[in-house]
Amino acid sequence: MKRFYQSVTTAPAEGGHHVLLDGRPVRTPAKALLVLPTPALAAALADEWQAQATDIVPAAMPLTRHANTALDRVAPQRDVVVAEIARYGESDLLCYRADWPAELVARQASAWDPLIAWAQARYDLTLAVTSGIVHVAQPAETLARLTQAVAALDDWRLAALHTLTTLSGSLVIGLALVDGAVEADGAWAASQLDELYQVEHWGEDALATKARDHRRTEFDAAVRFLALLAD
Repeated sequence: MKRFYQSVTTAPAEGGHHVLLDGRPVRTPAKALLVLPTPALAAALADEWQAQATDIVPAAMPLTRHANTALDRVAPQRDVVVAEIARYGESDLLCYRADWPAELVARQASAWDPLIAWAQARYDLTLAVTSGIVHVAQPAETLARLTQAVAALDDWRLAALHTLTTLSGSLVIGLALVDGAVEADGAWAASQLDELYQVEHWGEDALATKARDHRRTEFDAAVRFLALLAD
C-alpha cells in the first residue's frame, strides 16, 4: 500500500487513545477502530506510521501489528488464544534438559532453574523436569494454574505473550516477561541457550543467524509493547 497520508497525530478517544492519519482514526485490518489503552503506546504507533516512506511496510510496524492482533484476533476469540498459549505449558522448553555434555547440563541448570523456581513460587505449582526429549506429563493442577495465569491477562498482554511464548518455546519465559520478573536479554539468552551452544562448538550458519536475528527483533518488539502498556 502506498502512503496516503501527510500528518500523523494522536488524540484522546473513548476508552483510550487514537492514532490519526490526516485527522482520521486508524482502523485495524478487520475495520475496528484502533483505540490504544495508553498514550505511550499510541505515540509509539504514531511513530511507526510516521516512519513509513513512499510505501507502507507492515513488517516495519511490529507495535501496530501487536495492537491489531489484540483487537482483531485475541478479543473475538479469547478462549481459543488462551488455550493455544497455555498449551506450551505441556512441553515447556525449560523442562527438557540435556543429559550430556556436562557443560551444557550446567548451563541449562544455571539459566533455567531460576525461571522454574520463579514460576513454581509465583503460581504455586510444580513443574516436572526431565532429561532428553521423551515427553513428561505435567500435573493436571499445574496445567490448570498456568491456564489461569494466562487467562488473567488482558487482550493486549495476551497478544504480546503469544509472541514471546512462541518465539522462546517457553510459557514460563513469556509469563516472567509479562510479570517483569526477568529482563529481555536474560530471557532471550535462556531461550536460545541450546542453539548458541551448538554454534559455539560447530560454527555458525548464515541463514540460521539471519533467522535468529529476525526472531530477536520480533521478541524485543513484544517486550517493548508490554512496557508501553505499563506507561
